[in-house]
Amino acid sequence: MAAPHAFPLFPLEPSPIHVPEEVLGDLRERLGRTRAPVEEGNEDWSYGVPAGYVGELVAYWRDGFDWRRAEAAINAYEHYRVGVSGVPVHFMRRAGRGPRPIPLILSHGWPWTFWHWSKVVDPLADPAAFGGDPADAFDVIVPSLPGFGFPGPLSGFPDVNFWKVSELWHTLMTETLGYEKYAAGGCDIGGLITSQLGHKYADRLYGIHIGSGLPLDFFNGPRAWDFARNRPLTDDQPAEVRERVQELDRSFAAHLAVHMLDGATLAHGLSDSPAGLLAWMLERWSAWSDDGGDVESVFGKDDLLTHATIYWVNNSIGTSMRYYANANRHPWTRSHDRTPAVEAPVGVTLVTYENPPGVHSAAERVEAFKAGPQAAWFNHVNVNAHEKGGHFIPWENPGAWVDDLRRTFRGRR
Repeated sequence: MAAPHAFPLFPLEPSPIHVPEEVLGDLRERLGRTRAPVEEGNEDWSYGVPAGYVGELVAYWRDGFDWRRAEAAINAYEHYRVGVSGVPVHFMRRAGRGPRPIPLILSHGWPWTFWHWSKVVDPLADPAAFGGDPADAFDVIVPSLPGFGFPGPLSGFPDVNFWKVSELWHTLMTETLGYEKYAAGGCDIGGLITSQLGHKYADRLYGIHIGSGLPLDFFNGPRAWDFARNRPLTDDQPAEVRERVQELDRSFAAHLAVHMLDGATLAHGLSDSPAGLLAWMLERWSAWSDDGGDVESVFGKDDLLTHATIYWVNNSIGTSMRYYANANRHPWTRSHDRTPAVEAPVGVTLVTYENPPGVHSAAERVEAFKAGPQAAWFNHVNVNAHEKGGHFIPWENPGAWVDDLRRTFRGRR
């Protein structure tokens, strides 16, 4: 197997992140004119994100949050902007430090940004600096999904979805950057992008590592917006199973239904109001993270507003939500009929916070995955589950993600 060449084959001009001051000034002005909804009896979040907490964050966003400080931290990494098949793409990079780093592309989801990977990039690129084996080093590439942030508003790609982005990523890695072979990892929508790479381009991959292990046809079919998938609630079900089904529906049903069926309508409000944008994403950051009811135990105020600012300054909320509808309007189809569908070696990281009904421990989660229908999709070689962490595990429990991913690729270089 040929060793990957040095990055890249031809010169790329670094392109640090810089948001114009007039854009930040407009944001502060809009925040200062926020009109809060009339609200009573919602201190417990039972009706959604409370107006009082949003107001607290809006005030800090306007008067206390320092985007330039966040921008400086982001620019501690290399950033590049390239055209891939006519689509402008931003990616962050950390060069690997070790005897033979292999390229690794990491794909985020919604409402993620590329910066949700920031806690794992350095340990993956330079294991020795974190007490690891330098033989596990990766040359880490972290792109922004087109329409999710930098390099700016996405146009000319109205049918963007996960499997079309996987084509861009393969072109980015093999043609733009010239890698002969590469590794891939992802969560949420990024997990589907990564799985599609492992399905269609297994011969060009060392392997993949994903969170949750959604099947590639998850968004196919006439009721793809229904998270419950017609799953019944019956009187003979154990109470804990009924409660868990309802809990999962409350966390995901509105998200999937609105994004798939009415995202463009919602985008009018969220593109015009930074407070509205923040509230919509904040509910997901809170409900989907293992935060014990305190979102700031996982995402501090500066973290929340860094991610929100990336969406706001790039006017990307509408295009980011469109991925859901387009995954259904342009359904995933197989590139081959072999089984498993994802032939590349697959590692999976799961968390008990997302356990399905009737599953309690990390060990049970692993066994449930292996015995269930999802496992048949994958050439899984390394499946682990963790008690700590939620949907944003590379941010919430980065050590677990790094350890799991290293195991997936150990011996496969």
